[in-house]
Amino acid sequence: MSHLRAGLWWGLTLALLPVVLPQALWTRRTALRLPPAAGAQTGMAGAEFSAEPLRLLLIGESTVAGVGVEAQTEALAGQLAQALSVRLQRPVLWRACGENGITAGEACERLLPLALSEPADLVLLVFGVNDTTHLSSQARWSEALRNLSRALAAQGAQVAFTGVPPIQHFTALPWLLRRLLGVRAALLDAVLDRTCAEERVEYVKLGLTVTPEYLARDGYHPSALGYRVWAEGLAERLNPRCG
Repeated sequence: MSHLRAGLWWGLTLALLPVVLPQALWTRRTALRLPPAAGAQTGMAGAEFSAEPLRLLLIGESTVAGVGVEAQTEALAGQLAQALSVRLQRPVLWRACGENGITAGEACERLLPLALSEPADLVLLVFGVNDTTHLSSQARWSEALRNLSRALAAQGAQVAFTGVPPIQHFTALPWLLRRLLGVRAALLDAVLDRTCAEERVEYVKLGLTVTPEYLARDGYHPSALGYRVWAEGLAERLNPRCG
């Protein structure tokens, strides 16, 4: 069924190519490009708690790199660490390992060795936007997810994936282009959900209604508020192992 849906998507996209290709080229040429978050890519939240710290690692694309905000404490890693520390009443040592524009397959080569250099208790993987826009095949996408998951689990980490972000709400993209990419993102998200079930790792999908204040000024990445709402939703659904 997923292959049928992918085939239908390709058929529709090819039919609309004379319209969407100029839109894609125009967007790429005119889009506002924001830098990754500055400052330290590691930190601690909940230092006031006396329990053993939870070692949290985030691996992923631009949202893990913190694009859209000034510092990682405002981005997904810092905000998730803060939310988890409050929920668990324990310190959270966090580390962000992200790269703007990277796909899951590229992360296996470039980010995974760095991620494995230090132990982690809980690893959250955040991918999908670039695999959507780079038109990664479902097979290549699933293979990369499995490679990442298995390598991290082999080190004893609890592994979780976020759902693919809702590209159809990214206001930086023209309406037709973002609708098409939103459908493509949903196809990859279904593969992600199925792959997580097969690998027995967590899949965390948030049904957020994305409003303008949740987006940075580029209309593509989260704002500080968007990261906070995302992080709080993740913290409610993640279940870190005690230890």
